[in-house]
Amino acid sequence: MRDGVKCVAVFPTPLPDDPQKWEGWSKYNSTNPYERLCLDAQQNPTDELIEEHCRELLRWWQKKLPLKNQPSNPVAQLLRAGLDESSRYLTEARMELLDPERRKKVDAVLAAEAEQQAIAEFNKVLAFSIADGGLRPEEEKALQRFGADHGLSEEKVLQFIEAKLKETGTTRVVPEPEVETETVVAATASDAKSEFLRVLQLSGLDSESMTDDQRDALINIAENSGLDPGDAEDMVDEYLEEIDRKQIAEITKGKGKPTAAVGPNGTSAVKAAKVKVVDEPVPATSARPVLSPQQERKRYPNFSNSLGGQMLLIPSGEFIMGNPFPKAPPNETPHFRVTISRFYISRFPITNAHYEAFDPLHKSKRAPATGDRHPVVYVSSLDAMKFCQWLSTRERRKYRLPTEAEWEYAAKGTDGRRYPWGNFDKRGDLANFADKNTSFAWSDRQIDDGYAESAPVGSFPRGASPFGIEDMAGNVWEWCSDFFEQYKPAPKADPHGPPSGAKRVYRGGSWKSRFASLQTTARSANVPNFSCNDLGFRIVCECES
Repeated sequence: MRDGVKCVAVFPTPLPDDPQKWEGWSKYNSTNPYERLCLDAQQNPTDELIEEHCRELLRWWQKKLPLKNQPSNPVAQLLRAGLDESSRYLTEARMELLDPERRKKVDAVLAAEAEQQAIAEFNKVLAFSIADGGLRPEEEKALQRFGADHGLSEEKVLQFIEAKLKETGTTRVVPEPEVETETVVAATASDAKSEFLRVLQLSGLDSESMTDDQRDALINIAENSGLDPGDAEDMVDEYLEEIDRKQIAEITKGKGKPTAAVGPNGTSAVKAAKVKVVDEPVPATSARPVLSPQQERKRYPNFSNSLGGQMLLIPSGEFIMGNPFPKAPPNETPHFRVTISRFYISRFPITNAHYEAFDPLHKSKRAPATGDRHPVVYVSSLDAMKFCQWLSTRERRKYRLPTEAEWEYAAKGTDGRRYPWGNFDKRGDLANFADKNTSFAWSDRQIDDGYAESAPVGSFPRGASPFGIEDMAGNVWEWCSDFFEQYKPAPKADPHGPPSGAKRVYRGGSWKSRFASLQTTARSANVPNFSCNDLGFRIVCECES
């Protein structure tokens, strides 16, 4: 009995000798014992199958043990810790699954996790279903189908619906009685599309405010209404584009001919109308000597640090921080004027090789199949700050994480562009994001950026910011030094976040993000000791006075 437990089985027969031809080997230390042995928990594997998989996997790893004496071998670098740890993890999984009591506990935990995930997805769809203030019979039926498809009982689905209706004060919509008796026909695709468009309009969302989770919930609603998921994705994109056009028209209306932002290729960028900012007093400038950008570049030339990383100068300047467009996400508003003093920032995120010069033990934490030039991941903000302290001591310079304002200025420049490269999107040569190589619900199946996960730094030079800083959109999120707080509407000079807080900010999006989430204003945050496989950092070096 394993309803609701999900586990992807990857066990080709015979097992390929090349680890790059299958993913099963990389699951050896999973928290899920079924995954360690490349088993599908939903198929209720027998003891014999458990024994067979464990035996074959141990034999595969046994053949790789000679690689421990060849540290420079690429396959040895790929397998790394598994050469020492795999046998222990595989044996533990075998023992856990062969013991009926222990296996029962494992199944219960996995089932609970699957149910919680299903409940979270259901609540997203439920929230959209009652967005217009009522719950229609056909929407409630769709919710029941969605719940059943995700392993939720009819009783639980009804409980969730009743609780949500009570919480929000929403009522069920009683359909009007039929005046004429007609033959009931199935809803056409046109009807389904019209209804889905109505749901989109009622959501009140636009490309700035729609999150990945909200988009997923909308697609689920469309699919449950009989629409093809691909058609639903296209409708969402068309709806968002129309909303953007209306918003920009409203912004520029009555303000004369807008000045178009210029993209990196010198052409006028799409959607680049300048946004008028409320008149504000000019913030006090830094006490440093006033130099023109050209003078600053001459006095503070770019340099390479002791690890070989390029540090590029960002000259002093002013820009509008935050998102100035209507219906921007709450954590990106209000927008305000910021004055920034010159600083250096690394051209690329810190790589595995550079970080491991500081912490050699981190090699065992590398994401599978990543090399020296891939951005370092599985580092907390505390790890990143320790790296900066180490590099500062090593070079007698002051290295640190960028502030949010510094990061956004380095990514956006002074012309208010949406992305580091300008305002155009839907291209695979600009950034590494959730494209056809990924399997997320929001993956863009029409675009191929060439990478399923992280890419070596510098793989997307066309996506550079106005200052030549690369990989600021996509690939990996990047820690900033600021603790998270809501923006406050006041001009600032060299702003810093609050001195303490529960969460620290990171910026830029990653290989898991949809394209629209790579905008220069997008913000996210987590506890300072958080780490994961799509979060890294880049560094700032302060200019000497």
